Amino acid sequence: MKKLLISAIICINGVAAISQTLSNNVNSKKMSNQITKQNVQFLSEGLTLKGNLFLPENYDSNKKYPAIVVSGSWTTVKEQMAELYAERLAKQGFITLAFDFRNFGESEGQPRFFESPSMKKTDIVNSVSYLNSLSIVDKDKIGVLGICAGSMYTLMAASEDKRIKAVVTVASWLHDAEAVKLFYGGEEGVQSKIKAAQDAKKKFAEKGIVDYIPTISETNANAAMYGPYDYYLNPKRGALPQWSADKFAVMSWEDWLTTNPMPSASKLTSPTLMIHSDGAVLPQYTKNYFNEIATNDKKLHWMKTELQSPYHQFNYYDQEPEVSEAVLEASEWFRVKL
Repeated sequence: MKKLLISAIICINGVAAISQTLSNNVNSKKMSNQITKQNVQFLSEGLTLKGNLFLPENYDSNKKYPAIVVSGSWTTVKEQMAELYAERLAKQGFITLAFDFRNFGESEGQPRFFESPSMKKTDIVNSVSYLNSLSIVDKDKIGVLGICAGSMYTLMAASEDKRIKAVVTVASWLHDAEAVKLFYGGEEGVQSKIKAAQDAKKKFAEKGIVDYIPTISETNANAAMYGPYDYYLNPKRGALPQWSADKFAVMSWEDWLTTNPMPSASKLTSPTLMIHSDGAVLPQYTKNYFNEIATNDKKLHWMKTELQSPYHQFNYYDQEPEVSEAVLEASEWFRVKL
């Protein structure tokens, strides 16, 4: 049961800008804190991805700003933790981008709700290309921040794209072949899910039909996340109408379970800050990754908590003091490193 509960919290590729108009128009709105939120879209491998660009207070279109791409956990949409961190970082003077990955939210892509770390990594690279195309962005000052599984996609992207000048991860979910066995019923359980994914891919290719399971459930043990996890069940937290609690593409399992981000550390040369705790998910894997990062310009910020792993994980999504401390550390890192 403990393994089942832990598995339930897993936060589990040429680009062209479609719209670069950043004036106050129908797609812009001034927020109460004087931050401007702008609807934007860009291409990733021919697909239109939609997101929100946050412009800092007293934004001047004649200036160039450092910019940050923010990515949330697996299955999520921009309105969840990605926008929370993007808005908070914009308050610190950065231009920030939170967007829906392909197959999710307002972005294009089929099949819907298909979780592919490789595709998400590429979408992040193409979001950097989008920011690079904007006249208000300093092209030498683009950073990335990932939360939970978003850290996995972010680290893999940063290890390949040298335009990314600084990296921050928050409560990173990082695994390898051995870790997934612990979470998914050993070798037999992992292979069963991979086989189900392969069958689902074949069905989609031949018939255009997508097999789905619930994203989260308190009663269905076959759900991608199984258990009474408040963030994904509470409408005041992560259970937003833009997010689907009932559709996780079964074909996702193969891509998810066979992705190993750990080797990317040896190729990561950008200054990197990793924020984690003993109570967050897989703390030793974050430490292992940190130790293998190719640059010495790195920092491990370890927060104190009385919560046992992995129950502190959810606090980094939207709770205090975790979010404020993470944003403060991230802001200071980006301000110095960008």
